[in-house]
Amino acid sequence: MFDLRQLQLFNAVAEFGSFSRAAVALSVSQSVISRQIKALEEELGVSLLYRNGRGIVLTEAGKLLENYASAILEQASRATTELAALRSNPRGTIVIGMPPSVGVVLTPPLVRNFREAFPQISMRLVEGFSGHLLEWLVMGKIDVAVLYNAPRMNNLLAEPLLRDELFLLGAKDDPCALGEGPVEASMLAELPMILPARPHGLRLLLDQVLGAAGIEPRIDLEVEAMPSTLRLVESGIGYTILSYSSVHHLVAEGRINYWRIRNPSIERELLLATSSQRPTTIAIHALTAQIREEVKTLRKLGVWEPAAE
Repeated sequence: MFDLRQLQLFNAVAEFGSFSRAAVALSVSQSVISRQIKALEEELGVSLLYRNGRGIVLTEAGKLLENYASAILEQASRATTELAALRSNPRGTIVIGMPPSVGVVLTPPLVRNFREAFPQISMRLVEGFSGHLLEWLVMGKIDVAVLYNAPRMNNLLAEPLLRDELFLLGAKDDPCALGEGPVEASMLAELPMILPARPHGLRLLLDQVLGAAGIEPRIDLEVEAMPSTLRLVESGIGYTILSYSSVHHLVAEGRINYWRIRNPSIERELLLATSSQRPTTIAIHALTAQIREEVKTLRKLGVWEPAAE
């Protein structure tokens, strides 16, 4: 079947009535035009034009093809224009999910900057534990997820955003007098800890890392909600373990202390994930690119992790 380039060359010859004038208009050689139109005639099995003393004249088949070619080229041009507009100003609805500990720092700049850059995309944001986010992503309930420590799955496209160090958090007045500097992980067996219950991903990670080191943390209270946990910690009832990014504002306001944990330190991987079972739309591509950029910016600003000590 003929292609758009052949139709473009044929239409130019039909419009100008001359190979030479068509060649000048399209900035190609006459031989290229002649070769392509000959191939087009062979493909269709008909003669499309013939020469007379005044130039090129269309045959009956040529006149019929000219009508179709004009319509096809116009449609192709319109499609190209609309697709280009869609790339520069994509539309649609997109759903993103992330854990509360990530959302507290990432959501405000992401939503503000994404809506400014792509006002035609309607965004919906949901929060949940990483395990729930993974399930929703696989089921198609969300389009993009930012989550921790996702397993390798054939239907999951995941890329690492950063290694997220976890810190010990306590009240500003340091009720257990931990002092300055890092805290040995073995101290978690003595401190009154406030942690989520199993099977919360953070709790499972702590059980795995601390268990491998032979440390059993002293858990005085199990709380699932991060805001409630932080209020309890701030009031001096106990200590917890979270990412620095989730409390950077409280640290800056002098309401909470943080300590690095060592022997062992505790880290988890933050991932950007989409489903391999669904097409990557322009909106999804735009959002994932914006997420990468926002995470880089937050790290540069010292929001995601404290300065090296």
